[in-house]
Amino acid sequence: MFYKSPEPVSLEGHGKKGLVQGTDFGFAANAMVIPLMAPEMPAAMRSYPIVFSGPDFMPMMVTGVREGENLFIDSSGNWAEPHYVPAYVRRYPFILAGEETDERLALCVENDPARVVSLNAKTKKTAKPFFDESQQGEAIRNALAFCEQYQGMYFKTRQIMKVIADSGLLAERTSKLTLADGQSFNITGFHLVDETRLLSMSDEDFIKLRKADALPAIYCHLASMNSWNALLYQARFRIAEAA
Repeated sequence: MFYKSPEPVSLEGHGKKGLVQGTDFGFAANAMVIPLMAPEMPAAMRSYPIVFSGPDFMPMMVTGVREGENLFIDSSGNWAEPHYVPAYVRRYPFILAGEETDERLALCVENDPARVVSLNAKTKKTAKPFFDESQQGEAIRNALAFCEQYQGMYFKTRQIMKVIADSGLLAERTSKLTLADGQSFNITGFHLVDETRLLSMSDEDFIKLRKADALPAIYCHLASMNSWNALLYQARFRIAEAA
């Protein structure tokens, strides 16, 4: 998602380029769902329904009711306040790439002309250089630190979700949402925690979830089900704007 052909950051390829500073999230305007890591769930649950999707049942926050629409980003690329902006979005245009078995992944960057620019007298006023002579600049150091932190959250989340999935708590569900103008949408292909199964678990199985640090993710997910109303509110707001 968002990335088409990220390339490894290097002095040869990016020595004369810089990163444009700003908060234009227009690149995520078509994302109906966005990956979310377990440590982010307490902040995200207040604004978005959190569901589980894909072969690894990774958490995803729902940001729209129509395919190709993120209700939390306006036409100017602004993310609606005070709603949480996920790390997957804040990491862009950088990403760590390589095989999971590699000892160290390579920092790569998407060649997005809105974010990555050639340095000249004009762009130097708004862009941070990738390199300071032959040394990594602040933009690269910060990106590397953030991406490494994200990667740690990713592996932790995968471990947590494996324990939850293996516990048999996840069930496939469909949600039907009806907007103020009468339009109805079915959101399908995701899994939720079955609360009845959770409450009927044996003490032994429940303790396994606690030891795996899976309970916070489960409870944040369940609490986020109240945020379907927040999603409908954003949809009503978008309809009112278009009227």
